[in-house]
Amino acid sequence: MPYRFGKLAARRDPRNLRFADYVSPVVPRPPIGFGVLTTVFQKLGNNNVAQLFPMDGNDTLGDCTIAGLAHADTVFHGLLGQESVMTAASAEALYFKLTGGQDTGLVELDVLNFWRQNSINGDELLAYVSIDPKNHIAVKQAIRLFGGVYLGFTVTENCIQQFDAKKPWTTAPLTNDGHAVFAVGYDDLHLTVLTWGSTQEGTWAWWDQCVDECYALLPPEAKNASFAPGFDFAQLEADLKAVTS
Repeated sequence: MPYRFGKLAARRDPRNLRFADYVSPVVPRPPIGFGVLTTVFQKLGNNNVAQLFPMDGNDTLGDCTIAGLAHADTVFHGLLGQESVMTAASAEALYFKLTGGQDTGLVELDVLNFWRQNSINGDELLAYVSIDPKNHIAVKQAIRLFGGVYLGFTVTENCIQQFDAKKPWTTAPLTNDGHAVFAVGYDDLHLTVLTWGSTQEGTWAWWDQCVDECYALLPPEAKNASFAPGFDFAQLEADLKAVTS
């Protein structure tokens, strides 16, 4: 089966809010291992990964940035016991809307800014915050608090071969391609991401070599203090108003 990439080079914006600025120092260290899919599957009574997190056109189009967004939205709904899966037609339509009709790939910040300002698949995004990929504790905290992280990475030469062989992504020579995925779990050795209608593991060494941007996505439900205890939403909302005014 063919697979496509499509994440364009990371764009840095000094106005981006940072995850580390809103996490209370009293938040416990994240557990050694965590995976949100177990909870999602249980609440939905459905553990079919390909059905819940489909290809979304990423076999023929470079729309991985949209597929990753769709997978995040499905996770958010799944944690509430609601099954919501963006159709391939909707994912492709959104992709072409943002690219201007061409199969050019997209910058992750452009996708996130669009979602923060517009409803996608009937859902809103309260905010997003950037995470230093090298800060493994913060990455784990974000996955634990928000069900996952939206990330982008530079692709290795053997990326597709390892995916087809169901082997973890490991360090290897890099290509000029970029890919966007949604990470939903981790343990001491690997992280687990959703991509191409399946789950895929990557080693932490691969992560450190390849991942160049990482974001926690905050759905409207995050306003509830019980959603992510220890995360300062009131300060984040004040800061967000300041940087967007």
